[in-house]
Amino acid sequence: MSDKYVAYVGSYTRGESDGIYILDVNPEYAYFQVRDSFKINNPSFLTLSHDEQFLYSNCDEGVASFRIQEDGSLELMNKASVNGLRPCYLSVDRANKYLITAGYHDGKLTVLRLNDDGTIQGVTDEVFMKGLGSIAGRNYRCHVNCAIFSPDERYIMAVDLGMDQVKIYEFNAETGRIKLHDILRCELESGPKHMLFTSDGKYAYLTHENKCYVTKYAYDAETAHFTKMQTLSTLPEKYDNYNSAITLKLTSEDRYLFVTNSGNNSVAIYEIDQEDQSMNTLCILPVSGEYPRDLAIMANNKMIAAVNQEGNSITSFKVNYEKGYIVMSGAPLKLPSPTSIRMRKL
Repeated sequence: MSDKYVAYVGSYTRGESDGIYILDVNPEYAYFQVRDSFKINNPSFLTLSHDEQFLYSNCDEGVASFRIQEDGSLELMNKASVNGLRPCYLSVDRANKYLITAGYHDGKLTVLRLNDDGTIQGVTDEVFMKGLGSIAGRNYRCHVNCAIFSPDERYIMAVDLGMDQVKIYEFNAETGRIKLHDILRCELESGPKHMLFTSDGKYAYLTHENKCYVTKYAYDAETAHFTKMQTLSTLPEKYDNYNSAITLKLTSEDRYLFVTNSGNNSVAIYEIDQEDQSMNTLCILPVSGEYPRDLAIMANNKMIAAVNQEGNSITSFKVNYEKGYIVMSGAPLKLPSPTSIRMRKL
């Protein structure tokens, strides 16, 4: 008998959505079935604690914490303010002592302390980043779109789409305070979006929303210095319409990298050479859904699910790495305005 999984899907509640949807999952076939929902406003980004005992989401009030029950259902524990606008990205440290958030609308990085029971205590440090442009502008105004810990958690990386930078902050795990350490400057108007480290902590990947490419860096943990290794387009040749390169995910052994394209409505898959660490494009193929905001890789790495915000759907595919293509698995699951997915074994 195959293992049982549950998936949590966050969404925008601008229409018919309840908020967070709880799905039963068969990972072997990437089959999803809605079990329940939890009403909360605009939980567009979800993250799990490393021990998978707690789920955290953004919401209009700031952030929310949930205890995960034995059957996978959710119990709301508390909500907390981030002293700013609703954030768009959340990360939790391995010890489950801190939650960090990125604010797209107000250009804010926030650090919050967590209690032993998983509830959110409150803000320990925060910074409103300063830009050059008008308050209405997308470029040259700070839009923090991603905030993650470095592999050793000595630093926090704040990806600023508007200023084309990744700001690197020293992090004090005792006090929860941060201090600017360095800045990784990206190509002008490339729009860095999401960053992800490899499991060994030696490399990092960064998507660039505006210019639609993914960059690989070597990472020096001692100095928190990034060295650019390679850049590849996320789009098919001759495609020249609107697109945003959004999220990126790695398979469990770091051998394959996935990037979603919202506009082209596709997924780009790259094979990572295990000797020289170069990225090689396997395929860039449609996900049969509009504006894929997130992606889940099933436990066996052979199945993926695209979360399509404007298509109001989750579409699933079997991946053939040897031949470089994906094949749809079953009918799409209809959900209103889905944006984020996290999976957990029961």
